[in-house]
This record gives sequence, structure tokens and C-alpha cells, in this order.
Amino acid sequence: MDIMAGIKRLLGVSERRASVAELLAVVREAYSAAATDPEQPLPFPVGQSFAEGVGYPRTLLDSLPLEAVSSFAGVGQVGELAEIAPGSVVLDIGCGAGLDSLLAARKAGPHGRVVGLDFSRAMVAKATTASRRAGVSTILFCCGDAGRLPLATAAVDVVLVNGIFNLNPERQGLFREMARVLKPGGEAYAAELVFTREQRINGSRDLNGWLN
Repeated sequence: MDIMAGIKRLLGVSERRASVAELLAVVREAYSAAATDPEQPLPFPVGQSFAEGVGYPRTLLDSLPLEAVSSFAGVGQVGELAEIAPGSVVLDIGCGAGLDSLLAARKAGPHGRVVGLDFSRAMVAKATTASRRAGVSTILFCCGDAGRLPLATAAVDVVLVNGIFNLNPERQGLFREMARVLKPGGEAYAAELVFTREQRINGSRDLNGWLN
């Protein structure tokens, strides 16, 4: 699949205001391509060298399955820096290929539980493969909507988010759901890119800028 050609197709809406569904379709297609073929041209960096660039030590990355590292597309070292007590229940929103989820599972230990959620089925499949290769049985990866989390209220000790807020215009819903599933006194760890200017062309959302 030529992801850049697909994005150019979707950019045909640039003369009008892009809908939320169209924006999310662009993001989902790009991130699914990063799971199925991370070596192809993509509108954002992925992989081990990028993960090292945002702060993950090489020795740590080398200890993880290739599947989790080769498609990494976060923006910070959330999984490494998060303080997770043994036995914790952790939710990794926008888990991608599972790098942060695997690190969380190590910290939570055999009595902890990790739920990795992503809206790309390709990423969920790759994360599941990575966890199996790592021999980790305490992670459940599932495909779902971060604005409608499939978890009970006050069910989670720690939430991890590594770069999803800038890719979804419905951020109020994301924050509301995070607050709902966290236990009283629970903690959220997040890393994010911040635009310094509004991403619009001729009064419309710029879909290409949304990804870069």
C-alpha cells in the first residue's frame, strides 16, 4: 500500500472543512501502515532510532521484541518514566505496537494487569504478537475508541498516553474518559506534541499538517 498516495487522495477535501471522521481516517490509515510496513515512506518517524531519539535507551529497546520497537510512533519515553507499582492495573491508550505496554507489564509484575487500546487493528495485531514473543500474559490488547473506553469507572491505577491528543480533535472526550476510568488517587502519564500555530489552509483543517 502506498500510504502517501492514500493521504493525497484524502487531501482532496482540503477545499472544505474536513470532518472529524475524515481526519481520523487519515490518521488510522497512516498508523496502520506503520504497523504493516514500517520501512515504507510515512508522514512521521517510526522505529528504534526514533525511539532512541525521544529518550528510550538502546539497551532497553534491545530487550524488547522487534515488533514492538520497529513500529514505535510515540513522542516521548512515557513507558520508561511512568511510576507503576507492582500489582497495578494500567491502561495504555493509543498503545500502538505495544512498547509502553510491555514496559508497564514489567513494572506491574505478575500480579498486575495492562490493557493496551488502539484504534488501528493492524497495530493491535502487532502488539499482540510482540507480547507473545516476550512471553507476557498479563497484557490484553484490544481495538477501541479512546473517547469511549471499554472499561468500568474507577478501574485503573495508571493511564499512559504517548502522543494521541494532537491526532484527535475531540480532546474533551478523551480527557473525560481518562478521568472516568482512573481510580481516586490514580495517575496519568502523557507525552504530546504541541503545535505553535493553527493547522489550517484557506480556513480548512490541513490534513497533511495534522499528521506532521
